[in-house]
Amino acid sequence: MRVIAGKARRLPLKTIDGLDTRPTTDRIKETLFNILQNDLCGIRFLDVFAGSGGIGIEALSRGASQAVFIEQSRRAADCIRENLAFTRLDGQATVMQSEVMAALSRLEGTAPFGIIYMDPPYGKGLERGVLEYLASHSPSYIDKDTMIILETSLDTDISYASELGFVVRRIKEYKTNMHIFFGLQEQENI
Repeated sequence: MRVIAGKARRLPLKTIDGLDTRPTTDRIKETLFNILQNDLCGIRFLDVFAGSGGIGIEALSRGASQAVFIEQSRRAADCIRENLAFTRLDGQATVMQSEVMAALSRLEGTAPFGIIYMDPPYGKGLERGVLEYLASHSPSYIDKDTMIILETSLDTDISYASELGFVVRRIKEYKTNMHIFFGLQEQENI
């Protein structure tokens, strides 16, 4: 795994051994960031279920001003810190080694993120919990311009998203997984 483009281009990234994380392949990461290339400059980027941090690091390398990484596993959080130090992007990053909901709660009061990216373990429904949290708490760090991206398996049901106040803006399918791009539904003025 490596950083594909930007100021940390071509630098290799560490991953942790075992099945605890599932790093996004370089090919899928490149496709994702080709889609996002015009949305990264100067934004705050939130990487939820961050694994080894490859997605958030790529966002920083390509122009995001700040990235926050949420990862429960101590080994994975340490790997993110090592990757940030190696790429010299650690000054723009915060690593929260914490359970996801607790970390999301601690972020309350911070400025909006331009992009919230999540890549939870497949088939466990964790993405729904995050979306429900964001919808029910209306945290300060999400607004009408925030793009939420979910990396998930092709068979993941997201039919509940509109009930929570999200609209699917785009779906990009690959061989075994997909990226789903959400935004907040437009509120009608009364």
